Amino acid sequence: MSVQTISLGCRLNFAETETIARSVPAGEDWIVINSCAVTNEAVRQTKQAIRRAHRESPSAEILVTGCAADLDGAAFRTLPGVKRVVGNTSKLKAFGATDVMAPRGLLAQVKSFVAIQTGCDHRCTFCSIWQARGPSLSLAFEAIRDAVALEIDRGAKEIVLTGVDITDYNGGLGSLCQRLLTAEPRLKRLRLSSLDSVEIDDALLELIAGELRLMPHFHLSLQAGDDMILKRMKRRHSRTDAVHIVERIKAARADATIGADLIAGFPTESEDMALNSLQLLEDCDIVAAHVFPFSPRPETPAARMPQLAREVVKARAARLRSAAAERRSRWLDRLVGSEQSILVEGDGIGHTDSFAPIGIAGAQRGATGLARIVAHEGDRLTAVFA
Repeated sequence: MSVQTISLGCRLNFAETETIARSVPAGEDWIVINSCAVTNEAVRQTKQAIRRAHRESPSAEILVTGCAADLDGAAFRTLPGVKRVVGNTSKLKAFGATDVMAPRGLLAQVKSFVAIQTGCDHRCTFCSIWQARGPSLSLAFEAIRDAVALEIDRGAKEIVLTGVDITDYNGGLGSLCQRLLTAEPRLKRLRLSSLDSVEIDDALLELIAGELRLMPHFHLSLQAGDDMILKRMKRRHSRTDAVHIVERIKAARADATIGADLIAGFPTESEDMALNSLQLLEDCDIVAAHVFPFSPRPETPAARMPQLAREVVKARAARLRSAAAERRSRWLDRLVGSEQSILVEGDGIGHTDSFAPIGIAGAQRGATGLARIVAHEGDRLTAVFA
């Protein structure tokens, strides 16, 4: 008997899936699928994953949970092999776990994702995740500290703090990180998942400037580079705000790198508006862009706005991805010949502190240290320990 896990979407899903898997009773054969609903494509991929899992393991029972299952459970209950469909509020109790917010890690021995928060109090017009996740809830510091200590005890070399909106953490994300790094001196590598740029506070910027244990890659939820589109998205920042926070991050730490979520083809987007988002790649020095073609989610204000033709949406997403890939390739090229601090996360593969993917032949999982970058091929660097 075994437990298989399939996680789609955000890092919070990955951390939660691990918690669910640990609570499956011994001797039972389950496949746990944690779904995503951020786009229609994510929902389609979830259904595809369920069908594939059933074909490959027809005797296993399938538990489906996550945002897609929460928003439309009926769509999953009739799929082959599905035994249970569980919403987000009950997912961590599916097999008897007692705490819906219990932080747990993923990929023990190397990297662990620890949930510090869930839910969202904002109402971006394109998003249905707040409906699936509910209001913003923050874990107590003591629970997070203990979860981090447990993961380090189990051998984790890097901790990634994750949630739906971690910059909305009660008391401030910067203050939380400062307390955590003080309370747990064994924590040598702390990384943050996606950040809402408008909520980055002075305490976090102070930490970025002075704490080398905080990894210098920051992924921002920017979504667009045009003020009118940002307003129609009901985002809380302007284009100028986005550029300014990146300038402040880079002024605080010279080796900081920037990632970003960007949506192409939002309703009413003109060509000039789309070009403003394209230019944001340069203006914010984005080296890791996650580009999403706009997808109208049910029961959202954006779904009721005038839609662009799908071919236009796809073309703008392709253009944005191509430009982002070119920028990323140039960045990786510039790293060749340099020495970088790295973590080996799998056999011979890992990331630099700035989150550049690396291959390092013969390196053991969990190894850390300085490596010399000797080549760049595709989306990966080749390195040797210095």
